[in-house]
Order: sequence, then structure tokens, then C-alpha cells
Amino acid sequence: MQDEQEFAPLVAKVAAACERGGWRVVTAESCTGGWVAKVLTDRPGSSVWFDRAFVSYSNQAKMAMLGVAASTLEAFGAVSREVVLEMAAGARERAGADFAIAISGIAGPGGGSADKPAGTVWFAWAGADGATAECRQFDGDRDRVRRFSVVFALEGLLAVPALADGRPAP
Repeated sequence: MQDEQEFAPLVAKVAAACERGGWRVVTAESCTGGWVAKVLTDRPGSSVWFDRAFVSYSNQAKMAMLGVAASTLEAFGAVSREVVLEMAAGARERAGADFAIAISGIAGPGGGSADKPAGTVWFAWAGADGATAECRQFDGDRDRVRRFSVVFALEGLLAVPALADGRPAP
């Protein structure tokens, strides 16, 4: 019940914008393990605007499911701007969805480095007008990093120009 109460207002905004525009959304998640998809599908009727989720936790899954290039992973690492942009593009293309959310990060407590400490999370949002990516550093334990990531991912989706402007799907 806590998730429903915490995320419901954001999900309601996503649902309203998607329903108004006739949009469909897909997610490509790594460190959140499908949590964004879970909160989106907690809303009754979400099948109208939510298409599917790709949980691509390993590098192999990112390549096989989303078409992320091995060379991109090798050059930049899974937690990078380049990888989340490829994840978002791959998810959107494979699902035929209007918008994609992609997330890859280090939820912790281990797994971080000096350059990418635990709590580092990259996000991308892709639509017909292009894609954007942002990195955030969240403090706290694994649950807190993932929870903040879900909120930031949904807020970022709501800021995508076509969705925010309420334009109809092409």
C-alpha cells in the first residue's frame, strides 16, 4: 500500500497525459528491476497506455533485449549516458511505443567506484522528438536509491515535451 500511496499521484498524471494524447509507454530498467513498470501497472486501466517492460539487469540482457552495442558497454560501462540512450531507443523501437523510460544505475550498497559511486543512476526518456538523458546521485540505502529513481523517472517522463504539451499521438 505504501508504494501505491507514494507513487499514485505521479502515475495518475502519466495516465492522464497518455490517455489524452493516445500515447503508449515502455520501460527499460536495470537497477530498478521493473519497479517503474510495477507502479505504472498498479493503476487499473494502465493497459490502455502502458505497453511492456524490459528488465535488462545484465549487460547480456541489455544487448540481447534492447540492442545496446557491446562496444558502448565496453567503452562507457552499463551506468552511462550512452547506454541509457541506447536502452531507451531499443525499447521504444522493439515495442513500437511512443515513449520509453530507461534506467541504469548502482543501487548499492556495493558495486560502485570512485567515478560511479553507489547511488549513481542514469535515466533516459525517448520519444518521436528525440531523447534526453540525465544522471542523478541519490543518497541512502538500496531501497531509497531505487525509490528515488522511480520518482525521478516518472517526473522526467512527464517533462518530455510532446507528453507535457498534450499533443496527440501521430
